[in-house]
Amino acid sequence: MSDTVQGKDRIDARVGLQRSGRFISGMVMPNIGAFIAWGLITALFIPTGWLPNANFAKLVGPMITFLLPLLIAYTAGKMIYDTRGGIIGAIAVTGIIVGSSIPMFLGAMIVGPLAALGMKKIDTLYEGKLPAGFEMLVSNFSMGIVGTIFALVAYVVVAPAVMAISSFLAAGVQAIVSWNLLPLANLFIEPGKVLFLNNAINHGVLGPIGVQQSAGAGKSIIFMLESNPGPGLGILLAYSLAGNGVAKQSAPSAIIIHFLGGIHEIYFPYILMNPKLILAAIAGGMTGTFVFSILGAGLVATPSPGSIFAYLAMTPKGGLFPMLAGVTLSAAASFVVAWLLLKLGKQNVEADGLEKAAEKTAELKGSKLKVDVMQSRSIRKIVFACDAGMGSSAMGASIMRTKVKKAGLDIIVANSSIGEIPGDADVVITHETLTDRARQAAPKARHISITDFIKSPEYDKLVTSLTA
Repeated sequence: MSDTVQGKDRIDARVGLQRSGRFISGMVMPNIGAFIAWGLITALFIPTGWLPNANFAKLVGPMITFLLPLLIAYTAGKMIYDTRGGIIGAIAVTGIIVGSSIPMFLGAMIVGPLAALGMKKIDTLYEGKLPAGFEMLVSNFSMGIVGTIFALVAYVVVAPAVMAISSFLAAGVQAIVSWNLLPLANLFIEPGKVLFLNNAINHGVLGPIGVQQSAGAGKSIIFMLESNPGPGLGILLAYSLAGNGVAKQSAPSAIIIHFLGGIHEIYFPYILMNPKLILAAIAGGMTGTFVFSILGAGLVATPSPGSIFAYLAMTPKGGLFPMLAGVTLSAAASFVVAWLLLKLGKQNVEADGLEKAAEKTAELKGSKLKVDVMQSRSIRKIVFACDAGMGSSAMGASIMRTKVKKAGLDIIVANSSIGEIPGDADVVITHETLTDRARQAAPKARHISITDFIKSPEYDKLVTSLTA
C-alpha cells in the first residue's frame, strides 16, 4: 500500500513539475519568432556581424529592452486573465523596464502574471454589483489605477530586486565558466529534458541569462547548454545501428526530425524505454559544453527549435568552427556511450521494446487506455497534444491525418499544447508521460498514450477501430 502511495506521490510531483515548467515556457514560446528576429538582426548588423550596418543595428537595443519584455509580460498576463490580463501585465512591466539597466525578461515573467492575477481578483470584487451603464467606466478606470500602482511598485521594488538576482546569477555563471565547470550543468539539464522540461529549462531559466550575456558580449554559450542537438543525434544513431525492432526502424526518421527539424522531444522516448541511456545524453551534453567552452563558442540568441539550421542562423561571424566542433563531438560522445550500453544490454532488449516499455510504464501508472472499438460517427476531432503544441504533436497529427484521409474518414486531426486542448476534442493522443496532465485539461475526451510519435501501433489500431 505504501509503495502505491509513494508511486502516486511521485507521479503527482512530476505532473506538478511539468505543469510549472509548461507555464514558464508558455510565457516565452509564443514569442520565439520575435526572439529569432532580434537574433538575426543582431547577428547580421552589429559592428562584428555578418553584414555590419550602423542604421539597422539601431534596432537591436529597443527590441531587447522594450519589445521582448513587453511581449513576455503581455503573454504571461493573457495566460492568467485573457486580454485584460495581458494589458495590465504590459503596463506593469514598463515600470521594470524603465527602472533597470539590463534586459528585463526575468522581471517580465514575474510581474506579468502577478499583475494579471491582481487585476482578476480586483475585478471579482465588483463583478455584478455595478449600476447598468457604469461597467465600462469602472472597468477602464480600475485597470488604469491598478496599472499605475503595479508600474510604480515594479519600478521601486521589483526592478532593483530582479537586477540584484540577475547580477548574482550572471556572476555565478561567469565564475562557473572561468573555473571550467560549466559542463557539470548538463548533469541536471539532460535528465530534466527527458522529463519534458526542455522548454522550461531553455526559455525560462537559461534564456534570460543568455540574453543578458549576449547583450554585452555579442554571444553567449548559455544558449547552447540545453538546445545542443548533438547528444540526441548520437543516441538515435546508436539505435539505428545497435537497436532492435521498432526502435531501430524508426530511429533514422527520428534523426531527420530531431537534427534538422529541431524537435528534441522525438528522442526522449528512446531514453525512457532504456533509462540507462541517460548516461549517454549526459556524456554528450558535457562533452559538447566542454568543447564550446574551450573554443569560445556562443550564439547570439536562443536557437528555437534546436535544429542545426537554427544553430547556423544564430552563430556570430567567426563562430562556425567552434559551434560545429562542439555539436559533432557531443554527438560522437553520446553515440559511443549509447552504442556500448545497447550492445551490452542487447540480450535484454526485446524486438518490440518500445511498445513493451510504454505499456509497462503506463500500466504501472494506471494511465493506459487501450484503443477499443470506437464508432466513427461519434468521433469528430482527434487532437495530438504535447508540451508546447508545435513540435512532436504537430508531427504526430500530420501522420494521423494522412492515415485518416486514406481510410476515407471525415474526422478533423489537429495539434495543440496540453493547456490549450480544444473543448470539442473527442480523442486526445499524448506521450504517456503527459497523459495525466491531458486528462485534467480535457476530462471528457478519450485519451490514448503513446511513446513514439513516428511509429505508434496505436495509430493503426485507432483507424481500424474507427473503420470497423
